[in-house]
Amino acid sequence: MSVAQTKSRLSIFRILAIALVVIAIGWIVARMAFPNRPTIFASVPPEGIGVRTGQLAPCPSTPNCLSSQSSDPEHYIAPLSANEATEEQFSSLKSLIQQRDRAKIVAETDNYLYAEFTSPWMGFVDDVEFVLNSQGKSIDVRSASRLGESDLGANRKRVETIRQQLLQGKGSEA
Repeated sequence: MSVAQTKSRLSIFRILAIALVVIAIGWIVARMAFPNRPTIFASVPPEGIGVRTGQLAPCPSTPNCLSSQSSDPEHYIAPLSANEATEEQFSSLKSLIQQRDRAKIVAETDNYLYAEFTSPWMGFVDDVEFVLNSQGKSIDVRSASRLGESDLGANRKRVETIRQQLLQGKGSEA
């Protein structure tokens, strides 16, 4: 390989590296300037959102979903307020979601809540549903990422944070 070819390859790699840095900086600036604007990673809401015969949609086989109604241990998470869920707790839950950054309530009824949670940098969207159990004994939850295979535990962490905030009564102040 000649010196000219080596310099040419180095120039190409420098140009590519500079282009990647410019794209990354542009992305960061755009996310900071427009944090609530959807990104290419927002995708479209999935079909099947909602309650059908008292049940939330089952989780797909991917590990980026969890549900308190799942019988599969990989996708299972305990319902919120497992002892006795009241309409007041459900109202507190709504207040908690309204207080969270990058959370938007999309649909609600007296016993159902559907919210979208958007990640801060990449703009990935997770669909999270809550339904007050018909016997009033729990608030069932389903949280699923729209895209990808793994969510790196983001759905579970979010639900557990909401559970702790509900237990501490932080939703009733709004």
